[in-house]
Amino acid sequence: MITRPSPRPGRQPNGHNADPLAETLFGLIREAYASRLDGRPADAVARYRRVLALRPGLADIHNDLGNALAELGSNEEAIAEFQQAIAINRNLVEAWCNWGFALYELRRLEEANKKFRRALAVDRNHAAAHYGLSLLMKAKGRFDEAAHEAERAIECAPDQAMYYDHLAGLRPFAIGDRYFSAVERLASGAENANPIDAENRIHRHLALFRSYDNGDNAAAAFEHLAAANRLKRRQIGYDENKILGMMEQARAVLTADLIANRRGAGDPSPVPIFVIGMPRSGTSLIEQILASHPDVFGAGELDIFDRLTGEVSKALPGQPPFPEFVPQMPPDYIGALGTSYLLELAKRAPAAKRIVDKMPTNFHFLGLIHLALPNATIIHAVRDPLDTCVSCFTASFKHQPQTYDLAELGRNFRHYQQLMAHWRRALPPGRMLEVRYEELVGDPEGVARRLIAHCGLAWDARCLEFHRTERPVFTASAAQVRRPIYKSSIARWRKYEKFIGPLLDALHYAYAPTPAAD
Repeated sequence: MITRPSPRPGRQPNGHNADPLAETLFGLIREAYASRLDGRPADAVARYRRVLALRPGLADIHNDLGNALAELGSNEEAIAEFQQAIAINRNLVEAWCNWGFALYELRRLEEANKKFRRALAVDRNHAAAHYGLSLLMKAKGRFDEAAHEAERAIECAPDQAMYYDHLAGLRPFAIGDRYFSAVERLASGAENANPIDAENRIHRHLALFRSYDNGDNAAAAFEHLAAANRLKRRQIGYDENKILGMMEQARAVLTADLIANRRGAGDPSPVPIFVIGMPRSGTSLIEQILASHPDVFGAGELDIFDRLTGEVSKALPGQPPFPEFVPQMPPDYIGALGTSYLLELAKRAPAAKRIVDKMPTNFHFLGLIHLALPNATIIHAVRDPLDTCVSCFTASFKHQPQTYDLAELGRNFRHYQQLMAHWRRALPPGRMLEVRYEELVGDPEGVARRLIAHCGLAWDARCLEFHRTERPVFTASAAQVRRPIYKSSIARWRKYEKFIGPLLDALHYAYAPTPAAD
């Protein structure tokens, strides 16, 4: 999910002074706004719907309802509300812009581009529309254009730290340049307790982190990074015991015997290619290499399997969670799970012979994936634990809550390692190809050939020209996969070794500190 501009207070309905419902309506709008700030968009949706039931035809409220639905991930429903808002008021720039963001989330990029430009036709200084265009250009690998639109967003809203952070991710600021100085001025302002100010402070710290990191000031960079992650950790819910417990349960429930005894019920399609591993382990690079093959479509990070396991849980007696429900699954449920996944996958590229799903955390479900889709290709991306974890800590993910605290990150990584060791033992020999990031950057052609062969495809030289492949990329590695293979990310954790003690302790990692310079 993209980072959107923060919600604004709902507007009071026109003519409220003469309307006896005005106080009720405005009270509901205020409550909906507060719900969105508190991270409760479902509550906001209910309140906005009540407002529209009492007073139909409020374009602003349809727009706000659309935003709350988008925050729930219901982008198709959100689009219907933005359309309704625009039908009422053709010049409601926010609705045009938010329609663009919803289309971006649905990966309908050309349509999104038209909506952002329509917003700018209404107001050429609408900062969020310029930001939306910058996101589109970045996904397409057009980084100069992305930076230009980010600069325009800053010009239109110079107090919004999110736009500085976005620009710094495209082109880090030089220490002391005008953007760096502007962020420093923003950072020196008084702090408020409200969530919008907290979000702004996160982006200010991240923009300064990127600049100091680029300028090789590790101490200053890490200070800002740690501050941003502390603020972010306070905003999110992360049930560590639940997540780690699920991984432990998967090892206990999905044994080699169970997997062997339940085989034969899945869908035999060879279409899916699962690329799994920890985030920042090289999954995007592997997908880009595969997607450069003419028979392969790279679909990015899909939540399909996670979502379908939830539906299986609801359909079984007592609604047991994953992985507890797997022994209870009738064979036809296993086959239906595989077929349902394929139907969802095919929507991304109906004519593709092979489709890559590179949701890294599908490693949680690997035993069930094998049962439901026994002929799917499985590729496991592996990278040095410290490089992986430090890269995660710097990445500012939207859906990886374990990455904002070094100790939590380290414990999560250890459980991932234990689960992957279990899958190696429980799955049939040769079922999964493991690709080490360090080996891939050291011998790109040799590893690329192994990847393509594991997928059962004929070699194609375009797989070595992956950085030239024109396809949208939406992950944190969008810039990296547009470059030829480089080795500068190996052992990058050493830059921050003085500051990552909690991570080292959580990983039970013994290492030799880098000797001090003479």
